[in-house]
Amino acid sequence: MTSMQEVLVIVVIGLLLFNWRKLPDIASSFGKALTSFKRGLSEPEEVDLNEKKKDKDTDSGETPPKA
Repeated sequence: MTSMQEVLVIVVIGLLLFNWRKLPDIASSFGKALTSFKRGLSEPEEVDLNEKKKDKDTDSGETPPKA
């Protein structure tokens, strides 16, 4: 794990690189992204069976005209 000194160094570097007023916004965005990523990993992948069936019904070996 990280020690308290490492966390302190990271915070100081963050304060120097970014405006101290924007750090809460950055941390909030990072937390939301991490939560969304973890949720995406744990949810099963959704498969639309109707879409595959439509593709097989309309597949005549020709490419459809572009509109």
